Amino acid sequence: MADTAVAIDHESHADAHHGPTGILKYVWSTDHKIIAMQYLFTGMFMAVIGGFMAYVFRMQLAFPGISVPGYGQVSPGEYNSLITNHGSIMIFWVAMPVLIAAFGNFLIPLMIGADDMVFPRINRLSYQIFLLSALILLASLFVAGGGFGGAWTSYPPLSAVGEYNQTNIGATMWLIAVALEFVAFLLGGINFIVTLMNSRAPGMKAYDIPLTAWMIVLASVLFMLSVGPLIAGAAMLLFDQTLGTGFFDPARGGDPILWQHLFWFFGHPEVYVVLLPAIGFTIDITSTFARKKVFGYKIMLYTAVATAVLSFFVWAHHQFVAGIDPRMANVFTITTLLISVPVGELLFVMIATLYGGAIRLAVPMLWALSFIAEFLIGGVTGIFLGASGADIYFHDTYFVLAHFHYTFFPIAIIGTFAAFTYWFPKMFGKMLDERLGKIHFWGTIIPFNFIFIPLFMLGGIGQHRRIYNFEHFPELAEPWMYNLRAIATISLVIMLLFQLVFFLNVIKSWIGGEKAGNNPWKANTLEWSTVSPPPHGNWAPADLPKVYRGPYEYGHPDREEDYWPQNEPD
Repeated sequence: MADTAVAIDHESHADAHHGPTGILKYVWSTDHKIIAMQYLFTGMFMAVIGGFMAYVFRMQLAFPGISVPGYGQVSPGEYNSLITNHGSIMIFWVAMPVLIAAFGNFLIPLMIGADDMVFPRINRLSYQIFLLSALILLASLFVAGGGFGGAWTSYPPLSAVGEYNQTNIGATMWLIAVALEFVAFLLGGINFIVTLMNSRAPGMKAYDIPLTAWMIVLASVLFMLSVGPLIAGAAMLLFDQTLGTGFFDPARGGDPILWQHLFWFFGHPEVYVVLLPAIGFTIDITSTFARKKVFGYKIMLYTAVATAVLSFFVWAHHQFVAGIDPRMANVFTITTLLISVPVGELLFVMIATLYGGAIRLAVPMLWALSFIAEFLIGGVTGIFLGASGADIYFHDTYFVLAHFHYTFFPIAIIGTFAAFTYWFPKMFGKMLDERLGKIHFWGTIIPFNFIFIPLFMLGGIGQHRRIYNFEHFPELAEPWMYNLRAIATISLVIMLLFQLVFFLNVIKSWIGGEKAGNNPWKANTLEWSTVSPPPHGNWAPADLPKVYRGPYEYGHPDREEDYWPQNEPD
């Protein structure tokens, strides 16, 4: 990494920055902040849809045959479509656009002292392609046969043959939507990487860059390096669906296991694509609210790089029961256990940052602390699944489902709420209501655990996923099992209802909340040096920041105040 800062050519962006005015400014803008809001609100809208789908199929699982309030009767085909599109939406149309695209667009230029992205028109194009992908996905739910029902992993032959998945048109539209979404994030990732490398403020060296910005860029690099094989696989699967080829048809010389390799070579790095930004948010928030310098900045950065590299060597642990060579299973067991070392180190760096700090339990800090706690549960339960012998039993059970949600919910939901509540004052110039924020926090975290701890128990006794009605399997239809399913489902409904408190808080604070000021958290990074919300171009030309130190100088012995902004001279 270069130690020299790169000066910003602000004039070169002038034409791109002066975009439309009025309502068009919000739909045709090249301003990175507007594009961030577009990604954020689109992701939130998709999260509402994904959450509603979860409510519908959980009601069917807990109370088979019920007419679900707000939906009606759930058929087996609709159940398959609901679980498929819930998973797809929450991963590809919520976690990625919010964690990477929304916060990456908003924060990277502000954190490095730039006036915008290097390629503002490409930035606008990336969102437009993403929006098109979301519209195609939603349209697929209403075509003949309904939305795709072959699971979000889209394993052939189920996904390749319309007679099997019974959603021929929906399957093809789903695949096209995913491919377009990947194109959008390739364009966005290029922008993030080039902007961070070339548009830093004068004086900002590599180790002066906030970890949030680093983590988003590392995630973009990881995505770009891992997605190629899956794009090729998606093209082959599309040809199997529409042109009658047989890439994944063993009767015609194809191999369905090939898709699993192509998918998971991307799919497991994808976990870290969304994890790294959440790690960045959490470490920035914990440092600010513990009033302490990050413990081991360079350790954190290089450990994140090691995690990204190792993520390319663990994909086949998803295939321990797919007939792979047992000798290779041993190799992937070792690599899967190895990757827990750098991930654990990232979490312990956060804990070490907290140690001895003057901790303030504001709402963003509550979310950050809950991220650490909940993700640790997900990590520990993953050790079982990384061992090939244990995975033979646990594979495709609700134990896997609960483990996955204990990793993905902290990333996609808790990480998002942590970042949103922390940077809301900068985004909108208003403070969120602290009391409503804490009600929403506890109303989300407590039910979340009551949803998935029962599912660990059900998975431990061998309950398999993707079963529409457990009454068809007497050994899984015991009354105590239905009681656990009811606890999980009622907890989900409670958690979803508490999201109304979040939306109330956002609307109430945005309209009539307390004005935030430039730096309400007394933080050090550059985004807090401009007005809230930032103007077009982020700073006036005469006020563009210069950087004199790193981003985490809290509690310095030579200062009366316990923080030292990056742009403040010695």
